[in-house]
Amino acid sequence: MTPGATRSFAIGETDFLLDGEPFRVLAGALHYFRVHPGQWADRIRKARLMGLNTIETYVAWNAHEPVRGEWDATGWNDLGAFLDLVAAEGMHAIVRPGPYICAEWHNGGLPVWLTGLEGVGLRRSEPRYLAEVTAYLERVYDIVAPRQIDRGGPVVLVQIENEYGAYGDDTAYLEHLVRVTKDAGITVPLTTIDQPTDQMLGDGSVDGVHLTGSFGSRAAERLATLRRHQPTGPLMCAEFWDGWFDWWGNTHHTTPAAASAAELDTLLASGASVNFYMFHGGTNFGLTNGANDKGRYLPIVTSYDYDAPLDERGDPTEKYFAFRDVIAKYAPVPDEVPAVSAPAPAFEVPVQAVDAAAGASAVRHELPPTFEELGHLSALVAYEADLDGRGGVLRFGEVRDHAWVSVDGAAVGTLSRTRHEDALVVPAGRRLRVLVEEQGRVNYDVRLGEAKGLIGPVTLGGAPLTGWSAAPIDVAALGTAGPAATAPAVAPFVVRGAFSLDGPADLFLDTKGWGKGFALVNGFLLGRYWSSGPQRTLYVPSAAVTAGENTLVMVELDRVTDAVVRFVAAPDLGPLEE
Repeated sequence: MTPGATRSFAIGETDFLLDGEPFRVLAGALHYFRVHPGQWADRIRKARLMGLNTIETYVAWNAHEPVRGEWDATGWNDLGAFLDLVAAEGMHAIVRPGPYICAEWHNGGLPVWLTGLEGVGLRRSEPRYLAEVTAYLERVYDIVAPRQIDRGGPVVLVQIENEYGAYGDDTAYLEHLVRVTKDAGITVPLTTIDQPTDQMLGDGSVDGVHLTGSFGSRAAERLATLRRHQPTGPLMCAEFWDGWFDWWGNTHHTTPAAASAAELDTLLASGASVNFYMFHGGTNFGLTNGANDKGRYLPIVTSYDYDAPLDERGDPTEKYFAFRDVIAKYAPVPDEVPAVSAPAPAFEVPVQAVDAAAGASAVRHELPPTFEELGHLSALVAYEADLDGRGGVLRFGEVRDHAWVSVDGAAVGTLSRTRHEDALVVPAGRRLRVLVEEQGRVNYDVRLGEAKGLIGPVTLGGAPLTGWSAAPIDVAALGTAGPAATAPAVAPFVVRGAFSLDGPADLFLDTKGWGKGFALVNGFLLGRYWSSGPQRTLYVPSAAVTAGENTLVMVELDRVTDAVVRFVAAPDLGPLEE
């Protein structure tokens, strides 16, 4: 990091103050952990061209420390490099380290090892939790503190927790986070954020920290509510919801550009500052998608396009230009506009089956162990038990989250948490196999940190079924072996192919005709696909492919019906709501 000139940023009686002068924050959310590092600079630049002066990002604890004590701030997790690129573009930065972030990100950003600690009290003044959170924040602030604006860096605001009033009211917990933040050398103004209701703003606030709001409509009304709770200083919508996320089995969500632009106009006309959530959504690459569960488990899709001003590929949308026109009424906007990309290359890749025997050896247990008990961070575990010639109704306490059941190598059926299924009839046989996929961890409220796998008692014909083996399967490691000698009888079914490119290019992998599974390009796990939609393509960032030969692997859990994988010219995120 090469620091620039030191400047000041403060909260005045009515405005943010940059070097003592009134300053309106025009920010856009851009999560570094959802965008390939090779494309960070491009997305940041396009934010500036829309008229923004600030980039906002969450920090995902579980991306940096998936295994306790193994902290990583390199590559995709190089928050410092990301903030330095923001500074290089001449922009400011807002950092929101949580520790809880929600964000439709798995487990709300909290590491599985943390939420699995026995007796831990999440998001409250519980000693074990506070100790781990303190250590985490100190690591984050080691990166952020030297990059504050008063030390020549881009960071102008740091947020405490995240929409805490929707979860709890432990003021002592928030006060602890403030102390840790200040003790770590954070000197820029601190903020909280809550939806503008009296209860949430009241429960989520803490003395000495500036309140901001999160909303996407009825701007005038909601700013008035915020002003009642924050009588002085600048008003700010720190999450202006300009789109929405998708979940499997539903439609692709969009919001009208004109309606969002009108709300933005109202907000800016009031003198308020804004942060677009999202400016550029990016992608839930790998196994990082979250899930909602308010009575029905709904896992989030791989795309986090969000119907944002900058789409998943990084192209400006109608909303981009509508927002740019509104911003131009209130602030200078660059003359340059970003171009829309040409169609992506379209081609076919022949694939052949490869040996899917990847993963740890099976471990014996009396009852099926959870993913957490196995210490397994990937998405699949194969459970097996002896039937001894028995059959009947097989019942679980709960399946988390999707299971493929077979007896003696013959498929019997599936069980879906989303459909509230926990039982099916199995024929008499020798060996039962249940392949379980963890589809995404709930990112909100009381289900944070819930166990995955086969939960609760297991019965066959009403009698307990015991004596299980459990084999964790690492999805990212599948497909590295040679050609399969024989076709496997049970999933996962793994196929591999190769394709050549003249040079790096964004690609869209067509998943129509495939069932449910995962795709990898050059060993990079693009994410999940599922025929239930809405998403029908997977985005392959140009930074993940090379000139010359590239490899493609499909890990299919339902069936393989075609020996060809297709890449298409444009994304297909599914049908829209009527």
